[in-house]
Amino acid sequence: MDIDSNKYKELFAKALLLEYITIFWNSVEGILTIATGVFSHSIALYSYGLESSIEVFVSLVVVWQLSGGNMKREKRALKLIGAAYLLVSLYIFIQATQGLLAHTHANRSLFGILLLIIATIGMIVLGLFKKRVGKLLQNNAVTADGKFSLIDAGLSSTVLIGLLLNVFFGFWWADQAMALLLSGVAFREGLRELV
Repeated sequence: MDIDSNKYKELFAKALLLEYITIFWNSVEGILTIATGVFSHSIALYSYGLESSIEVFVSLVVVWQLSGGNMKREKRALKLIGAAYLLVSLYIFIQATQGLLAHTHANRSLFGILLLIIATIGMIVLGLFKKRVGKLLQNNAVTADGKFSLIDAGLSSTVLIGLLLNVFFGFWWADQAMALLLSGVAFREGLRELV
């Protein structure tokens, strides 16, 4: 399916706008969740904040890919995205395992819960828009980033469940368990882009 020149320019502009919104959103979200995670001793919140920095990196890679626009750049962008996810996966796995072994108890964080509810909704909206624009633009990197945003929404809801289990039932280990799940999802997505 060929796209006429005006439609291509419009889709290209939308793709860039969505990436810039994602960069801003995840920068703010990342800083807030890392700070909240450190303050509340929540490995899952802290890890999710780190994952937000990967989303920023992924969006920067997509902006770089769009500026070059060739297939070689698209393939390289997808490999960079995969490598970034593997790196974050390893870090989260180490932190969560250490937390479980040390019986680290996260404090209850109502701010963290509210932040994750907003993050889940925001990333669903951004992910759906990016996937749609990426498919119409016929750009695999934009489409892949849309999928990563939807995965990010799933991850934020997973971390949210862990925090809620801790708040309502006192399941201290749920925080680390959710972080380990986050690590596994990031690892799978990293492998998917590298293979």
